[in-house]
Amino acid sequence: MNQNSIHVKPEPRVLFVDMNSFFARCEQQVNFWLRNRPVGVCVYTGKYGCVISLSTEAKERGLKAGMRLNDVMAVCPDFIPVESNPTRYREFHTRIINVLKVYCNDVVPKSIDEAIINLTNYDQSDPLTIARQIKRDILEKVGDWLECSVGIAPNAFLAKLASVRGKKTGGLMMITPQNIDDVLKGLKLGDLPGIGGNMSYRLERGGINTPLEMRYANPQRLKTIFKSIEGIYWHYRLNFIETNIVAHDYHGMQAMRQISAEKRKNIDYIEQLFMTLCLTLEKRMVHHKFYCKSIGFTARYEDGSRWDDGFAITLPVQDAVSLMRMIRLRMEKFELRTNNAPVLNASINSMRVAVTNFVNTGNMFYNLFEDMERKDTALKTMHEIKNKFGSNKLIRAMEMTDSKVINDVIGFGSVKDLTDLDYKS
Repeated sequence: MNQNSIHVKPEPRVLFVDMNSFFARCEQQVNFWLRNRPVGVCVYTGKYGCVISLSTEAKERGLKAGMRLNDVMAVCPDFIPVESNPTRYREFHTRIINVLKVYCNDVVPKSIDEAIINLTNYDQSDPLTIARQIKRDILEKVGDWLECSVGIAPNAFLAKLASVRGKKTGGLMMITPQNIDDVLKGLKLGDLPGIGGNMSYRLERGGINTPLEMRYANPQRLKTIFKSIEGIYWHYRLNFIETNIVAHDYHGMQAMRQISAEKRKNIDYIEQLFMTLCLTLEKRMVHHKFYCKSIGFTARYEDGSRWDDGFAITLPVQDAVSLMRMIRLRMEKFELRTNNAPVLNASINSMRVAVTNFVNTGNMFYNLFEDMERKDTALKTMHEIKNKFGSNKLIRAMEMTDSKVINDVIGFGSVKDLTDLDYKS
């Protein structure tokens, strides 16, 4: 063994549960006639709608998530598009987490379709037996069409890798100190979760061509290649040291939405969508007691062009009104300077608002001219009322529209915004 590796022989006691084709299988679970057919969940089912989740049958036809419906239908005429149902996916997610908690209290939902079970402090339990029971219990107690893959390893990253590779071996795989080299030997850099094309190229330029070489590389060498401490973390991950069991690791938040050709004809819909995205981020920041110091906005248009803007602010903000006001001001300055059409126009086909560079309430620098504490309390109280009694029981003037045209949306990572109260039977 190379002298740079970490000489430990940890036990594989971390499980990574990955639900297969989750959104699509939820739809097949509730609708028997969708089973064994190529199905895809879409934000909307118009001609240019985007497929966000594919059934196993659709994947076998060569279809990929992110494809437009018109392209999908050209390849697979019998494809069945289904409009997204976020409430349904959250309900199934909650039921699955409750099943996992029967075996261990140390359960961390990593996304809407993934969870980590840490058995490190449960010495009497056999991880292989528990993994098989979990797969059985999800099928019997949650849904007979909801298959999952379970990976077992000494840390969460390797357990995730095992869950991915395990899909080819019956949905169950264990990585141990004894077999890890054999597992990594047959992989490419891009097969490691989190290593994309750019990073693969950077590693190869640094003389590291395989995951096995990466495992035995000097950690300082990896730090130099990654140009950050992340290189050392990769050395840890591949040598059994834990870096990934974190419930809420927020670097930023974003809210985005595709806009169909029919809906973008209505400028009022576009304006309301912009407001809704800002309100979504407000709700998330209030829940986590975050304020942002950087804001981003992206608009994409039907001709393939886009308008991007990102900017930092001096005083952190949390509320939707401030987000909207500052983004609109940037739009107006751009429109005046370039004499271009409005950024929000009938050609826009997607919109994204992002916030990052967070500070929490405890570290806030309060504006001397505004009672921020009172504002915190007001926003928190308002969202608590909405969560408890319904979003229509308390409405600000900015939220009042002629009709509710913005549907609920969900992403694979949005489980971060569920609370412990959601995980109860």
